[in-house]
Amino acid sequence: MALWIWTLSIWSCFCITLSRNEELKFFQSATELNHLTVDNDTGIVYLGVVNALYQLTENLEVIRIVKTGPRKDNKKCTPPIDENQCKEAVLTDNYNKLLLLNKVDKTIVVCGSLFKGICAIRDLEDISKEKYYVDSSGEKSFVASNDENVSTVGLITSLNNDRVLFVGKGNGPNDNGIIISTRQLYDRDGKDIFEMYTDSAAVKSAYHSSSTQQFVAVFEDKNYVYFIFNQQEKQPVNNRTLIARLCKDDAHYYSYFEMDLGCKDDDGAYDHCHSAYVTTPGEELAEINKDSGSLKSAMCVFSLRHINEKMERNRNDCYTKKNTSSFYKLFSAENPCNASKNFPCGSEHLPYLLGSKNGVVEKPVLQKEGMNLTAVIVAVENGHTVAFLGTSDGKILKVFLSSTATEYSSLTIELNKPIKNDLVLDQTQENLYVMTTDKVHQLPVQDCHKYSDCEKCTQARDPYCGWCVREGRCTKKADCETADKENHWLWSPSGTCMTIISANPQNMSRRAPTKVELTVSPLPTLTESDQVLCTFGETTHYAQLKEGIIICDPPDIIPPTPKHQDHVSVPLQLTFGKNKIFFASHTYPFYDCEEAMNLFENQPCYSCASNRWNCQWDWKRHICEESSSVQDVIKQNMEEECPQFLNPNPPIIPMEYRTTVYFEGRHLAYYQVSGLIQNQLSFGFHLNCSHTPKFSYSANETLQLNLSMRTDKVKIDSKLMVTLYNCSYGRSDCSLCLAAHRDYKCVWCEEDGKPSKCVYEKLCHAPPTNTCPHPEITRIEPETGPLNGRILLTIMGSNLGITAEDVKHITVADEECVFKEEFYSVSTRIVCQVGPMNEPKQGQIEVDIDGKLGKSPSEVLFTYQEPHPSQIRPQSGPQAGGTTLTITGTHLATGSKKDVQVSVGSQPCNVTEFEDEIVCITGPNSKVENVPVTMNYGGAIITVPQHFSYRENPTVTKFLPVNSFSSQTLKCACSSCFLQFEGKLVKRLNETTVVFSSPPILEDPENYNITTIILMDHYHLVVKNESHSFTYVADPTFENFTDGIKKQVNKLINAKGSNLNKAMTIDEAQAFVGDESCNIKTLTETDLYCEPPEVQPQPKKRQKRDTINNLPEFIVKFGLREWILGRVEYDTRVSDIPLNLILPLVLIPMIAIIIISIICYRRKSQQAEREYEKIKSQLEGLEESVRDRCKKEFTDLMIEMEDQTNDINEAGIPVLDYKTYTDRVFFLPSKDGEKDVMITGKLDIPEARRQTVEQALNQFSNLLNSKSFLINFIHTLENQREFSARAKVYFASLLTVALHGKLEYYTDIMRTLFLELMEQYVVAKNPKLMLRRSETVVERMLSNWMSICLYQYLKDNAGEPLYKLFKAIKHQVEKGPVDAVLKKAKYTLNDTGLLGDDVEYTQLTVNVYVQDGGTDSIPVKVLNCDTISQVKEKIIDQVYRNLPCSQWPKAESVVLEWRPGSTAQILSDLDLTSQRDGRWKRINTLMHYNVRDGATLILSKMGISQQPEDNQQDVPGERHALLEDENKVWHLVRPVDEIDEGKSKRGSVKEKERTKAITEIYLTRLLSVKGTLQQFVDNFFHSVLNSNHVVPPAVKYFFDFLDEQAEKHDIKDEDTIHIWKTNSLPLRFWVNILKNPHFIFDVHVHEVVDASLSVIAQTFMDACTRTEHKLSRDSPSNKLLYAKEISNYKKMVEDYYKGIRQMVPVSDQDMNTHLAEISRAHTDSLNTLVALHQLYQYTNKYYDEIINALEEDPAAQKMQLAFRLQQIAAALENKVTDL
Repeated sequence: MALWIWTLSIWSCFCITLSRNEELKFFQSATELNHLTVDNDTGIVYLGVVNALYQLTENLEVIRIVKTGPRKDNKKCTPPIDENQCKEAVLTDNYNKLLLLNKVDKTIVVCGSLFKGICAIRDLEDISKEKYYVDSSGEKSFVASNDENVSTVGLITSLNNDRVLFVGKGNGPNDNGIIISTRQLYDRDGKDIFEMYTDSAAVKSAYHSSSTQQFVAVFEDKNYVYFIFNQQEKQPVNNRTLIARLCKDDAHYYSYFEMDLGCKDDDGAYDHCHSAYVTTPGEELAEINKDSGSLKSAMCVFSLRHINEKMERNRNDCYTKKNTSSFYKLFSAENPCNASKNFPCGSEHLPYLLGSKNGVVEKPVLQKEGMNLTAVIVAVENGHTVAFLGTSDGKILKVFLSSTATEYSSLTIELNKPIKNDLVLDQTQENLYVMTTDKVHQLPVQDCHKYSDCEKCTQARDPYCGWCVREGRCTKKADCETADKENHWLWSPSGTCMTIISANPQNMSRRAPTKVELTVSPLPTLTESDQVLCTFGETTHYAQLKEGIIICDPPDIIPPTPKHQDHVSVPLQLTFGKNKIFFASHTYPFYDCEEAMNLFENQPCYSCASNRWNCQWDWKRHICEESSSVQDVIKQNMEEECPQFLNPNPPIIPMEYRTTVYFEGRHLAYYQVSGLIQNQLSFGFHLNCSHTPKFSYSANETLQLNLSMRTDKVKIDSKLMVTLYNCSYGRSDCSLCLAAHRDYKCVWCEEDGKPSKCVYEKLCHAPPTNTCPHPEITRIEPETGPLNGRILLTIMGSNLGITAEDVKHITVADEECVFKEEFYSVSTRIVCQVGPMNEPKQGQIEVDIDGKLGKSPSEVLFTYQEPHPSQIRPQSGPQAGGTTLTITGTHLATGSKKDVQVSVGSQPCNVTEFEDEIVCITGPNSKVENVPVTMNYGGAIITVPQHFSYRENPTVTKFLPVNSFSSQTLKCACSSCFLQFEGKLVKRLNETTVVFSSPPILEDPENYNITTIILMDHYHLVVKNESHSFTYVADPTFENFTDGIKKQVNKLINAKGSNLNKAMTIDEAQAFVGDESCNIKTLTETDLYCEPPEVQPQPKKRQKRDTINNLPEFIVKFGLREWILGRVEYDTRVSDIPLNLILPLVLIPMIAIIIISIICYRRKSQQAEREYEKIKSQLEGLEESVRDRCKKEFTDLMIEMEDQTNDINEAGIPVLDYKTYTDRVFFLPSKDGEKDVMITGKLDIPEARRQTVEQALNQFSNLLNSKSFLINFIHTLENQREFSARAKVYFASLLTVALHGKLEYYTDIMRTLFLELMEQYVVAKNPKLMLRRSETVVERMLSNWMSICLYQYLKDNAGEPLYKLFKAIKHQVEKGPVDAVLKKAKYTLNDTGLLGDDVEYTQLTVNVYVQDGGTDSIPVKVLNCDTISQVKEKIIDQVYRNLPCSQWPKAESVVLEWRPGSTAQILSDLDLTSQRDGRWKRINTLMHYNVRDGATLILSKMGISQQPEDNQQDVPGERHALLEDENKVWHLVRPVDEIDEGKSKRGSVKEKERTKAITEIYLTRLLSVKGTLQQFVDNFFHSVLNSNHVVPPAVKYFFDFLDEQAEKHDIKDEDTIHIWKTNSLPLRFWVNILKNPHFIFDVHVHEVVDASLSVIAQTFMDACTRTEHKLSRDSPSNKLLYAKEISNYKKMVEDYYKGIRQMVPVSDQDMNTHLAEISRAHTDSLNTLVALHQLYQYTNKYYDEIINALEEDPAAQKMQLAFRLQQIAAALENKVTDL
């Protein structure tokens, strides 16, 4: 198999996204956006999306969300949907089809695609309030299309003082055929809302197949309503854009008329309209944006007046039967026209539903290629029209519409995300709402403020902008205070800025400065009060204003004139007032005549007199000076009067020959006193350059020479320039010499005894030669050629002719070679095209040069040969091309590289090497296929025997590591790679894997978005896969050893640093001690542990006489990076005891202990097994004995719970609102409980500082949103010893509230901290302990995260079974006696809370009247052994059962009055009638008062008159005050007194055992209660441990994260993963909720109920562990109680975890969307500011530590986080800092 070689190189693309100065505000929906509208009175934005409606503020913040889908539906079924009748109904998405404001009625009309397009009316101020919705009215209520791909448009308007809705919709496959209709928005005369205005107020399609419509827009003008739509006609195929018009009050559509709306240019028509908009810039303007079939689109502008005029002409033509062929009647084949007019809105007797193909056609005002224009809106600013256009590639184009359309700006909203049709301006017309697929962006219509100067402002050409002169900024006209004054606001498109157009004088001498008068255009209106400053260089003066002229004083200091220049330009700037607001500038020249004379070499006079400044030449003093009145000088522009020498003759002079040069002189009369004759006009001198060293033969062919003249040391102007030339230069043979220019007079000189050469004719002493020697051939290229010839042969030599005409004939191997004149070079080169040859042959080359023959020598021969390619390698390559293809064979190097063309299939292969093997680079191919390889030698086609195979381009499937730092080795796996090569850059492991070093990159890689690309041949392979891309991280750093030496090393060497494992695994890292390897055992982010060699190795570089340097170095290598941390010194201390004694002494006792332990363990295990079986059988017997009792109890409970269920259905489950729920979960367990500031929400801040503090807290919130700050903050706090576990829990809860608005960010922080925590446990080799408690901030963050994410699930799914379980326990407990003092009950699940005595009691039913609560009594079941407080609680529970518990009155706040007859008695727990026995006092019960069954009780609120007097009775509810030593109270069971305790201590052991046995007799009650409650317990367990039902996305997301981390850390132990999941969800969340139902429900949990819940919670915990619990006699009763069910529950947990693992993964995007939804829904209700304030207290407490941590962190330094924190601290603490 041939090898296929790819050229592979690696690129790193640094994609740095530069954001705008002001990021666009946007709102993101979880589903696709459909429609948007704005209430211009309030600014509120309404958004219709798939399955939801949003009510947003003008800044796109959520006010309300209404869910509209999905619902069960089928497009073919008629609503209402009955699943029995419509079995095809499935959950279907609801696309918003219409979203229309009816501001007159303060409502909004909403239509969706569900249920045949039925509409609803909602409240405009609160869209969650549905004012009208009926789905049972049948077809008359089907308004919108139920096809998501068919558009619907609507218009709400007034008609006869009523509100109606005009609707246009396409006719989908399941629609009702009504295309245009008028619907009423009121119910009257037996007609419903949304029913058609009249039966005939509609355009109905008569057929489905002939044409389809897509409506674009509907609008009204005066008495007309217009529809714009596209129509696709199938027979024949034709696309049309139509505009239809009808009279608004036309109840029968007699006036309906449609006609074509054409947008055409010279290349054709744009036949599909995307968007339309109507505005009023002077006259009505309909703006249409359309495209043709290709990706080309245009914008057309139509006058509505012209459209109406055209429609009227067409109607009149039809009624008068003119041009009737262009008319048609909708859905009819008849000719519609007949004679009649004078009916502007038609009539019954006239044809109606008319159409005409003779429409309005306009030329595009704007055309775009490569994109579709998808949306349009038009605004008018200061009388100027601006269009905003949306494109299919996610851009907004801004177009100024004047006489022509000018696109002045383009802004990318979301790349390659099409802009939706609804472009809407906000209430102020200042912002534009732009919709993409799932986002709404708020885009300012102008960005004037970002243009810093007038030039940039005018270059923008933005019609909204102009330069405000007095304010020195670019603004809207309305924002410029002085805009109304002339030239004070310069409009941007005018392109005009204030400029200084002239200065008087235009320049001045630096030696005579004076004032400058400036003319400014356009000059703003200025008054004396306008202070204009003139800044001239470094000098600033007040300018003078005079009749539109600004006068400036000259500068005090003029800068020096630069060298080789005659002037210096000084900047001049005009500004306004003290603020120096710039308005014009200029550069003003100050000239220097002294420097002006040096501009032209050898011509001082000419330089002075000819320059642009006002200078004159004083020939007497030979100086250039400023002009004056002196006459005997040469003035400006009189340069021709200068004395000068010129016109040398001859101008060309040969080298080495003495030549006389003649020249002229002019205006020399000035110097006649110096001895020159006044009339002498010509001079001569001899020039001999033969002995001048700088003029040598080897220098150049010619040399320019300037000559000058002096007199009395004064240089007179000289224009004398001659050219020296050398005949010998570059003319080595006769032909070259004779071809020289005639003026040079060169001859080929052949003198005896001298070598022949080319010289000037007068230097040759022999007769010159006119003929040249025979031609000589020295070399040819190429030396070989194909048999068919037709290649170019280059012949090189000498004397190959003087001109191309000299070449008469050429032969190659006796075969004629055709001369190519265009390639001829005099004397040295001839090019010809060789002819064909029948067989291989070798021969000489012969040329005929003007009759003289020349032959090539025997070693210069041309060979005819035939190339034979045999094979190629590699034989395959990617479609992208770029494969380096090598062709082997014989005679391949025939001809030259340019003579050979290689083709692979139809694609050329670029030849790069032309030798015995030919190498070329393949081109791209459009498909995967085998293609032939052909070679073209001068037209002869030769096919290579082997084919080349184009294969699919490679893809990356996996790459390791996923991160890299500079110069790290990367292993990349790719499909379709089949790479076969070895190289320095890349190493191939197999056909699908390559290894290469990642390229070095910039510093701080984490601050850039870096894309790594492998260039495989010509294919750019981005190193990324579906889940992540290859990223760069910061380089690792290591800390050097202390004093450079690590001492006493034997077992492990620890190296510390940072970023150690971010991009390097333990397998890739290397460590060395000297020249031997150190085996790395552990690698974390900050630590590296390695096991050194047993014997101390030698250093790599041994130093003589240096004991320290002879220690081995410790070296760490990561990729290509290497660190030397210091040297290593082994512990050389010797043990005192020999090894041969240590081993026996240790091993023998160890083996003995192990054997004894095994024997003991086996015995104990067998004994425990026997006990377990015995106990199990006893339990089963015990259960059997109480089963009958359980059945009765269960039946009673079911009857009671049926009543409870009815109550639940009536009042609903009292689920707490989100804020109360989070307050209780997060902060109720805190030390302050309900008084915690986070629950009360009260910030103790003085009102004067409240605004400052709130601003600072908002800045602190921004700081918390910096990941670097927050991670440092958390780490710093956790490193403090006094930061207790309670503080960590509280801190994490505060952080959860503070970051609730960005739960995606909160999750990212939690994930980062979690990875660090996991790393710690994995490194410590005890991963099972992770998440066992909440001892770290991140563990509490996880608890809160679960609580947040599962609230809705708890509310919708698990809440009901939990609430029923709670109510069942409560009922069961209260059915029997409950000791109010000991908190023990007869019926409970908890053995410690079991009432151990048999208490006699009777159930009573009392009739309760509530004061001010009506005349009916309420029957309440109580026990005669209940205390009065217990009776009150049961009465309150029954009376207020339909209200939340938080609204119930407290038992202490009500009075219970018993009326046995005509008398009345207030019942109290303790009063004067209470039984006493020494210091013991018994609490009163109903039995104490002798209250009987059917008694009447009155419940009333406690008033002042009912407060007891001190001497009469105790205050109700004040039992706590009575629980003192002098008054001990009891209820049902009297506790053992101290005296009795003493006696019992002296009693026998036997007595104690008997007492214990008597207590345990009552344990059977536990079984009874357990059996009664079993179904409720099972229901709850099923609701939270069933993966077949709804599983919250957070659970799936987090469990997958745990599985992923386990795989990453190579944790195969399923027990560990099981423990992680158990600790993160069931034990962390469900147990907490189970034990504390008041966290989620508005209920009160009594201690005895709480005791039973704790038992169920413990059972839940046991079910989630894999550990087998061996039961014995000493096991707690709680464990024994559910021993039988535990195995089933364990299986339920296992199946739950397994089911979640098999579910479809939740992507990061889906999870973020879910979290964002929670943030939007609930953040506003939380005490975020309070949380921030509380968080800051931790910052204040550990301020110095946090500042130090931030200053040590490079990333934090770069973002100046410490500085920002100091600023916040200064603001919050009201102090001045040194910042």
